[in-house]
Amino acid sequence: MQSVILAGGLATRLRPVTQKIPKSMIKLCGKPFLEYQIELLKDNGVFDIVLCIGCLGFQIKEYFGDGKRFEVEIKYSEDGEKLLGTAGALKKAERYLKDQFFLLYGDSYLPYDYEDIKKYLNHQDLPVMMVIYKNENRFDRSNVVVENGKVKVYDKKNQTKDMAYIDSGLSILRKKVLELIPENSFFDLEKLYQKLIEEKQLAAYETKQRFFEIGSFEGLKEFENLIKGRFDLAHDSPELAEVRPELVKGGKL
Repeated sequence: MQSVILAGGLATRLRPVTQKIPKSMIKLCGKPFLEYQIELLKDNGVFDIVLCIGCLGFQIKEYFGDGKRFEVEIKYSEDGEKLLGTAGALKKAERYLKDQFFLLYGDSYLPYDYEDIKKYLNHQDLPVMMVIYKNENRFDRSNVVVENGKVKVYDKKNQTKDMAYIDSGLSILRKKVLELIPENSFFDLEKLYQKLIEEKQLAAYETKQRFFEIGSFEGLKEFENLIKGRFDLAHDSPELAEVRPELVKGGKL
């Protein structure tokens, strides 16, 4: 399986920390966050990784190289002189992409069953599937409405009362969907997904396991507690303890 990680953002919420290093390179317990992401992907059988990098991305390339040291294969796609947005960066990486691939953000830690997600999409005749979590504004502001197994509304700016779900930060895409993204232009994934919603082409996969992120200082602290074994997964999320009890042991994923 292949995964694309979007690691080219400016990470303004984490300044001044991210003025000199990319968000993905913030070290926690001696390792950059991106290394934890790669380890999780490996555990799920994902060894082919494409990194979309931007500002200060040379630091990522210097540390991870071609990935052999981490037992994966890494290829890089760079925004260049101008930012392309999340979907624009994905379009630029098109030459590296397989017919089907996972897509996640460079600040998300997502302890899901990737093989099951892939199998679920293979039973759908749809180009993209978003992994959603019934958040109800618990960990962040909910932004998704689901109906009959498809995403009906996805809006990160305008919240409505019926938004019980949130985009967990993971999607799986078929390469053909890149035809909808203009080349060398700024284009966001939200805009792409809203196009697909209009055509009823965006599937939804509900996970019972919560997500972790380092997009804020609060999220950084929470993830640090997780890897130090100080995070009570069973207490925080009974669903997680029920579905993957082995993750609770020692408080680690």
